[in-house]
Amino acid sequence: MRLFLKTLFSKRILVAAVACIVLAFMTGLRSADPGFLKAMRELTFDYYQRMKPREYEPAPVRIIDIDEASIAEIGQWPWPRTKMAEMVAKLTDLGAAAIVFDVVFSEADRTSPAQLHETLGQNVPDDLIATLKSLPDHDAQFASTISQAPVVLGFAVTTTSTGDTPRQIAGISYAGDNPVGFLKPFPAAVANLEILQESASGLGSISISEDDQEGVVRRAPLVVSDGNTLFPSLTTEALRVAQGAKGLIVRSTGASSEAGVGNSAVTAVRIGAYTVPTTASGELWLYYTKDHPERYIPANTLLSAENLADLVPYVEGQIVLVGASAAGLRDIRATSLGELVPGVAIHAQALEQILFDQFLFRPDWANGLEIIATFAVGAIVILALPAIGSLGTAILATAIVSGLVGGSLYLFWEEGLLIDPVYPAVTSFLVFAASSSLLFFLTEREKKFVRQAFGQYLSPDLVTQLEQSPDQLTLGGEIRPMTILFMDIRGFTPISEQLTPEELVSFLNTLLSPLSDAIQVEGGTIDKYIGDSIMAFWNAPLSIPDHAARACRAGLTMLKVVDKLNDRDAFGFKARNLKTQSVRIGIGLNSGEVCVGNMGSARRFNYSVIGDAVNIASRIESSCKAIGAELLVSEDTRSEAPDFAFLEAGEIPLKGKSEPVKLYALLGDRALKNSKEFKELATTHERLMAAMKENRLEDAERALETAQILAPSLMDFYGRFEDILFDLKAAQNANSAAQ
Repeated sequence: MRLFLKTLFSKRILVAAVACIVLAFMTGLRSADPGFLKAMRELTFDYYQRMKPREYEPAPVRIIDIDEASIAEIGQWPWPRTKMAEMVAKLTDLGAAAIVFDVVFSEADRTSPAQLHETLGQNVPDDLIATLKSLPDHDAQFASTISQAPVVLGFAVTTTSTGDTPRQIAGISYAGDNPVGFLKPFPAAVANLEILQESASGLGSISISEDDQEGVVRRAPLVVSDGNTLFPSLTTEALRVAQGAKGLIVRSTGASSEAGVGNSAVTAVRIGAYTVPTTASGELWLYYTKDHPERYIPANTLLSAENLADLVPYVEGQIVLVGASAAGLRDIRATSLGELVPGVAIHAQALEQILFDQFLFRPDWANGLEIIATFAVGAIVILALPAIGSLGTAILATAIVSGLVGGSLYLFWEEGLLIDPVYPAVTSFLVFAASSSLLFFLTEREKKFVRQAFGQYLSPDLVTQLEQSPDQLTLGGEIRPMTILFMDIRGFTPISEQLTPEELVSFLNTLLSPLSDAIQVEGGTIDKYIGDSIMAFWNAPLSIPDHAARACRAGLTMLKVVDKLNDRDAFGFKARNLKTQSVRIGIGLNSGEVCVGNMGSARRFNYSVIGDAVNIASRIESSCKAIGAELLVSEDTRSEAPDFAFLEAGEIPLKGKSEPVKLYALLGDRALKNSKEFKELATTHERLMAAMKENRLEDAERALETAQILAPSLMDFYGRFEDILFDLKAAQNANSAAQ
């Protein structure tokens, strides 16, 4: 036992140790923040956007869309630069604030006259070649047109060396640490033709950050670096040119009011009148709207328009981006909302966010906060589990996690902050699961020990209680009020003489099993089986305030069970034509204070009850046959269960008791007690008992005759009163003769 209790104590230490190991691992993993955790975190933020996407509002941003219909009408892409020059000219006439190409013009126009002689081959007359070379060059025409317009061209970053170097048109300054020193440099770039770069008002990177695993665009860079020089993005240049600003300012850690946390980082980019918060690598978190058709103007609509006045409201004062949605041009990207949109639409959405000052922001303290939350929630689970149990801890952890999720959602909806509640929640679940699983395993091992060691001695209810609290395995007892039941089979000896040993065992099992079920259904504890008898009690080991009423219901149910077994010949007595055709039982109930507890030695004991009330219950059961009642209770039991139908049996002398004990026959439940028939019988029975006590024998005889008529099923019970009256009359006559 000492070893067992020692193991019980060490169990809690072991569970706590395992939980601490899990928590330490999860906290360390979050501090390391590997790529898969970042992916999980960003999927959470995607879900937030899907719950509440940015609402679309008309903005001074438009897209000239090179769509399938435009290609079908104008021709295969790339279009001649003269066509692009026409587009720029029309947009300039319409009053566009900036014309931004999400296209790289890195090669000379193959439809340009100077390029045609190479396409035509060697067998071309010299005069034709001279004529072609004398015609205007398409790239020069395009360059001339864009030089007279607020045009922004784009360059693409690449991992393959091209030898191209983009020009830096915008003036870029920085406040704080030099971003070139800590921004990841791009290896190479695909730039526009030099003649076009020299003519443009702005030049920016068209490349967009794309997560390798999911292919979802969640951020757009505002500045990039080749390791030596800073360059703006296409979005940044579009906004700068539209405002007529000369340059932009990159703020980073080290600037006034910008505290450094760990490594150097970009904190914001100022573009003219707009200050844009960024990630540490100078990217803008994209807050998406659903893709909206109002953003788009098909390219063929612009190029084929005869009356440009109709397009003035859609272009004048607008930042106009030129890009492709045609699937064949392979510029389709996935957004956080799960949509596929052209890459140019992402630039447009970034511009809308900046213009409307609607930003998502993940502060530099978010990682620290999430690590602290991870540790704190896990620690709370570890401390709560031994204090309030698994269910209480689960409810507490659920409440805390709900608070984290609710707080994270609130910060997202109201402030645009991106704080991850998922990892702390997952950590709390894993800590709880590890602790609970180990605790369950160890507890089941303890329960198995209890069942194996004590199951054959203790009642099922006590075994269950001890499984839950093994430290209660001690000898001793307590005094408490209880109700005790004794049941015995009438005429068991003649029955056993007619059966073989195997048949006798089968008979007892058939009878005692449903009778035991009737007791246990009412919360009773089977103390023991004594041959053909059952001893049971109520109000231990579990407290049952209405123990007397439950015992009475159990007794009535047991009588009904016996009747049903007899009706269907469950014992086979009638089928075998035995002398005994049916089975009868007697039940005695008594209530009173007894001593209950583990009785026996330190090695072998039983949970049982002792006391005078137990002996009285046994004697009451023994009186059933003499009184002619199947179920007798004491006056104490009757007073604690007043809602049942009782008839007084009189004061009966019991073996071992110096004074007679008043007993009552229990006939039924509240429904019977409240019935008209029983009320009439009870009134008649009271007259009978009163007449007998007052020695009014003639009145008693009349009351007895009436009672027998009202309750013919109680002939055995009232037959005893006939005998009593006969003896009283005989004594009265003897006295009269003597006088």
